[in-house]
Amino acid sequence: MSADTLILVLAIDRGAGPDPLTIHRTKAAVPFGGKYRVIDFSLANCLHSGLRQVLVLTQYKSHSLHKHLRDGWSIFNPELREFITPVPPQMRESQEWYAGPVDAIRQNRYLIERNRASQVLVLDGGAVYRMDYAELARAHRESDAQITVAVRATADPGSATQARVTINDEERILGLTEPVMVDRRPDERGTEGDEHLETMGVYLFDKPFLLERLARIERGAISDNDLALDLIAPLTQDHRVCAYRFGQTRGRVTPDRYWSDLASIDDYYQANMALLLAQPPLDLYQPDWTINTYQGQYPPARTVPGAVTGNEGVFVNSMLAAGTVISGGGVNHSILFPRVRVNDGAIVEASILFDGVVVGEGAHLRHCIVEKDIEIPAGERIGFDAKRDRERFTVSREGVVIVSKGATVSEGE
Repeated sequence: MSADTLILVLAIDRGAGPDPLTIHRTKAAVPFGGKYRVIDFSLANCLHSGLRQVLVLTQYKSHSLHKHLRDGWSIFNPELREFITPVPPQMRESQEWYAGPVDAIRQNRYLIERNRASQVLVLDGGAVYRMDYAELARAHRESDAQITVAVRATADPGSATQARVTINDEERILGLTEPVMVDRRPDERGTEGDEHLETMGVYLFDKPFLLERLARIERGAISDNDLALDLIAPLTQDHRVCAYRFGQTRGRVTPDRYWSDLASIDDYYQANMALLLAQPPLDLYQPDWTINTYQGQYPPARTVPGAVTGNEGVFVNSMLAAGTVISGGGVNHSILFPRVRVNDGAIVEASILFDGVVVGEGAHLRHCIVEKDIEIPAGERIGFDAKRDRERFTVSREGVVIVSKGATVSEGE
């Protein structure tokens, strides 16, 4: 199975998601869930599906991602033709960077041609989900498709961020159209019985068919913003393009049925906060489908009394990564990445703190996302005065405050 499938993971740009968090990194490298990067979920799917020939196409501010792949994913054996290899633009045909997802694949035709695989699985590295790609490949063979597109059902087509899919009774795709974002009140959304399908950024091609199509495409001939719309949609009428429904009874991770492309800061925030539910929609603790990543060799997280007040450090319903110390402070319903320090009398509520954040004595954070290595001064209050927050930081539509690198609270930048 592994030798028969070559995987291309697209991680070439910022993506259209959590914009303030992608200023210094590609979307695939954005931290998630207290210790992971977003791309870890796609790569873990490959690992558990038995697919171990992976090319990660990179471009935008890729150093962080390359370092993560080196440190966290050097686990395959090249002697067995297993690999996870980053591929920045090679400029074999010209001096141009990747113009988009189709061009990124087209520029690497030689890597596809020389690989022995008979099919090519293309993945969006900026989504969080679990999927058994082996089942997708089996469905592809059974349907005798030239392209198989993973699709998911949603009851609210107005909230879709991916291409909308129309299929017939035989699961053959009849058309792909752009998503339509509509602002609605909760009571205006579709009923539970309605079904609307959208793509998931997972596409399986027969290799000869893909190469033949790529040979027909000249750089600049298409808009090249969306793989489904720009490459696959024109093929649905004359070629066998089939849908694979996410969360079928076959496969080992169907209970989750969770997928998010982190299409906004609010989506990113809610996806993280959902991990703190008693029964989270995405179970990170599923023993047969662990998520690999890199984490430094830090000491265990701990709570200690504050040096001045003597108050115990406490945390409630939160995730604390290695190296974190709560020293007389309090953490509630929050996610703390490695090496975070919450000092005496400080309070962190419903927030996400990236690696190396220091919260000064008596500071109070609420509904915040704080970038790595930022120091919050003693007594600072963020998330309480909307007007003042907007003057200093980025604030999402739903009121999440993003404290980015270079913000005035950071004395270390």
